[in-house]
Amino acid sequence: MQIDDMTPAEERVWRAFPRGQGVDFRTAADDDPARGAAWAPDRTVRASVLRALLLSAPQEDGETAALRLAGARITGELLLQYADIDHAVRLSDCFFEDTPVLYAARLRQLSLRGSVLPALRAENLRVDGVLRLTDCRFEGPVRLGGAQIAGALFLDGADVGAPPAGQPALQLNHVTIGDGLSAPGLRTRGEIRLSGASTAGSVDLSGARLDAGPDTAALDAVTLTVEGDVLLREAEVHGWIGLRGARIAGRLDFSRARLAQPGDTALRASSCTIGELWLRGGPPVSGALNLRRAHVDVLFLEPDVVPGQVLLDSLVYTSLTPHEPAERRLAMLERDREGYVPHAYEQLTAAYRRIGDDDAARLVQLAKQRRRRATLPWYGRLWGRVQDATVGYGFRPLRAAGWLVSLLLTGSVAYALHHPEPLKPGEAPEFNPVFYTLDLLLPVISFGQEGAFAPTGWYQWLSYALVLTGWILATTVVTGVTRTVSRQ
Repeated sequence: MQIDDMTPAEERVWRAFPRGQGVDFRTAADDDPARGAAWAPDRTVRASVLRALLLSAPQEDGETAALRLAGARITGELLLQYADIDHAVRLSDCFFEDTPVLYAARLRQLSLRGSVLPALRAENLRVDGVLRLTDCRFEGPVRLGGAQIAGALFLDGADVGAPPAGQPALQLNHVTIGDGLSAPGLRTRGEIRLSGASTAGSVDLSGARLDAGPDTAALDAVTLTVEGDVLLREAEVHGWIGLRGARIAGRLDFSRARLAQPGDTALRASSCTIGELWLRGGPPVSGALNLRRAHVDVLFLEPDVVPGQVLLDSLVYTSLTPHEPAERRLAMLERDREGYVPHAYEQLTAAYRRIGDDDAARLVQLAKQRRRRATLPWYGRLWGRVQDATVGYGFRPLRAAGWLVSLLLTGSVAYALHHPEPLKPGEAPEFNPVFYTLDLLLPVISFGQEGAFAPTGWYQWLSYALVLTGWILATTVVTGVTRTVSRQ
């Protein structure tokens, strides 16, 4: 392209490029690029001129060429697909009439900070430095699938409009980021697709508003790999979040976030490996919480945030914070959509034991037995109720002592008032109502009273009841002791 074919504005940009000088067409600090369609010709630059500039402009010895343009109206398509550009490109606060096409291009660095664009097509883009889309406003989808970014990707404050039906609003699947994804305050009206993406840094979506609507993915990050943290603090998410199979070395933080997917699963984090999972400070999750088969080192879960339905089968965690009474934690296990899940009770028991709260651990185990009882046939449920009432399945051993003392007093008083007749009057020992009752209650120990006397009438039926009750108590006590020894 000859310089004679250019407008004064384009010529100004062309002359500044070899020396890396900036050209700023902005007329005021609050100049809004959203009104760029009405900007005058003196701040209009054709996309074809920018393309020719980046691909074939002359260089000056001793200078570092770069395209630094601000406040321009860019007309036509900026077609840079497959282009290899060794210069930094910064197009700040610009208005693009058409969607830039950067498919499979390679750039040293790219910044579109504060610009307004119809959309962005940059699949398989390669950036040797930073890709900055801070405060950009996109009317349609942003496609960066398969991109390789050596530095960081900045989407903080960006606004991405609704995509065509069936397409994600922000396509970042299989993207590789050398530093991190910084997107606090991001707003999207559709799905963010991060499936298969990997980053050596963190993913920051703090304060983001992800609005995908009901029964739609707001953030689909299946098999995401993050070496740092994933932060959604104070985020507002309408739609489900999918993290199945993700690996997050640091913290997955939903502190003070609002997750809403009524009637469906709001957070799908099954089969994940996470350093720390934080759900705290916000309202209850609207929708189910799926943590099946997940492995979490530290689970920071406030009971008030837990939704009405959870899926916890095979969830493994090392530490559970904050420390809460067992009754508040058990309410979560009772909400499991799959019903009785033994593994969830064992995990909660182990968490309490690791911090030395044996009383809470026993409460969890007792609740587990009661929950299991509901799954048994009628005779199993009946026997379970007897064990529960007598010794609390072995976790309330003092109850057995109370029952034994009560029965001992009852029998002693009854037989003291009415001595049973001796079987052999001349050979029978002196009758003792206390030891006679103990002989009936304790099936193993014998004081020589039971075999020497024979009660009659209802006293005989009382003896049968004491014998039967003694066997039940002895069996349940042995069960409880066995369970205690097994735990130790």
